[in-house]
Amino acid sequence: MADTIEEFNDYRSRMNEVILSKNNLVIKRLWSLDTHTYADGALDSRTKEMLGLVSSMVLRCDDCIKYHLGKCHEAGITTDEMYEIFAVANIVGGTIVIPHTRRAAAYWELLEARESK
Repeated sequence: MADTIEEFNDYRSRMNEVILSKNNLVIKRLWSLDTHTYADGALDSRTKEMLGLVSSMVLRCDDCIKYHLGKCHEAGITTDEMYEIFAVANIVGGTIVIPHTRRAAAYWELLEARESK
């Protein structure tokens, strides 16, 4: 089960290294901006990750959803909180978000199962 999490994280890390190794200034600046956006500020990073997850679900980006699910899990988001996040994403995004909610729920179950081992 946990292989799916590791496979996603390994692929993401490996490809980030490939992309960043090309030394494109615009990409480096964009990715730095992304990193800084999710740092604590007027909003804490936990809140920003929840916002990122809702946005990713509404935009229907499965890689982004997995990334933010992992960050939310690291931030200590509970399952009850997660399902409220799913509810907000579905209200904002409409029924087209439902398939992404299913995949998000499955990935959340993997994260929770990995933690309980």
